[in-house]
Amino acid sequence: MEITPAEASVSGPRTPAEPAGAVGITGAVSLLRPVRAGNAFEETVERLLQAIKLGVVPHGGKLPPERELATRLGISRVTLREAIRALQEAGYLDVRRGRYGGAFVVYRPPSPRKGDLRRAVTRMGEDDLEDALTFRMAVECGAARVLATTELTPRRRDTLAARLAGVNDAAPADYRRMDIAFHLAIAELTGSPLLAAACADARLRVTDLLNAIPVLRPNIEHAAVQHAAIAAAILDGDPEAAERAVAEHLEGTAALLRGFLA
Repeated sequence: MEITPAEASVSGPRTPAEPAGAVGITGAVSLLRPVRAGNAFEETVERLLQAIKLGVVPHGGKLPPERELATRLGISRVTLREAIRALQEAGYLDVRRGRYGGAFVVYRPPSPRKGDLRRAVTRMGEDDLEDALTFRMAVECGAARVLATTELTPRRRDTLAARLAGVNDAAPADYRRMDIAFHLAIAELTGSPLLAAACADARLRVTDLLNAIPVLRPNIEHAAVQHAAIAAAILDGDPEAAERAVAEHLEGTAALLRGFLA
C-alpha cells in the first residue's frame, strides 16, 4: 500500500504540541535531552554515544553546534567539550577547527561476522534478550497506538511519510539507520518525550544484535510491507490496526534473531 500525507482523515482526542526538534534530526527528542547534574560528564558521553550508535547523527554527519547541544543537554560547554574529547579519543568523533569545523562522526557499525550474534547474546544473557524483546514490543506498540489516536497536523503527516519513504529508499548499507529513524519518528510524533526516550532505549538494547546479522533483501521487502501497514493504520486513525501491525513487524524481527541463533 502506498501512503501519502493526504490520505485518510485522522481524528482523536489528543492534540499535543508539535514535538521539539531543535536540532532537526529524528532521535533528537529521544536522546539529546537534559542529563542529570550528578553525573553530567558520564551521562553526556552516554547520550552522545547512543545518538551515534543509533545513527541519529550518521557517519560523516556533524553534531549540532556546541551552544545548541549544551543547551539541549542542560550542561555547561566545558562538560560538553570534555565529553566530545573523550569520544574523539575513543575513535567515534573527529573534531575539526575553523569556519567549517565541528565534531564529525567517524563511527561505522561493524560488518557482521560469523559468531558475532552469539557473542552479543552471551554478553547480554538469554533472559535479558527475551526481556529486551518484550520491552520493545510493549513500548513500540504503545507508541503506535497513541499516535493513531492523535490528531495529526500536516507537518506530522509529512514527517511520517518522509520517514517511510526514507526507509523504503535506503540502500542496504544505510537500511538499519533509516529503519531506526522510522521507528523513532513514530514515538517522537506522539509529543511525549518520555515515550520517545523509552522507544529509543528499547531499540538500543537490540541494536548490537541487529547489527550482528546481515541485511537480507527478502527481509527488507517484507519489512517494507509491514512499515506501510503501520503508517497506514496511524494515518487512518486506527489504533488497534496500528498496534497489530507493529506487533507483527516486531515478531518478525524477533523470529529472525532467533533463527540466526538456532
